[in-house]
Amino acid sequence: MRWTPVVLLFTLLRSVPAAAAPADWSPARWGNENTLQLTTDRPDEGAYTFPVWLVVLDDQVYVRLGGRAADRVQKSKSAPDVGVTVAGKHFDHVRCEPAPDLAPRVAEAMAQKYWSDLIIHYFPHPLTCRLVPGNEASAPGP
Repeated sequence: MRWTPVVLLFTLLRSVPAAAAPADWSPARWGNENTLQLTTDRPDEGAYTFPVWLVVLDDQVYVRLGGRAADRVQKSKSAPDVGVTVAGKHFDHVRCEPAPDLAPRVAEAMAQKYWSDLIIHYFPHPLTCRLVPGNEASAPGP
């Protein structure tokens, strides 16, 4: 059998273990949290931290972002990574992974969790994200 570079690369990549989530990344414990803090770092405004609602579905954390928040995330120097502080824990490298296919389910979960979503759901939310942690140690929140 002749090993082509592509086959060899694929074989090597399959043998590399996936990065594990930090030990303190515990979505199941955060389901009752009202908000988490996202931190972005845009070139035109520097570091900026803001609260967002969260829901936990299938042991994954999801956020639904309005236009300004989505813009901050997408134009951050670290995009698609953001900083996340939740339940007193801070994570520097969390990927805000777009999940448009889950937007209706996330919106329904938000409506069930937050009474004020009765009004908020009428505003545009162009970005629904699954928050996926990098492999890092966590630190106490600010």
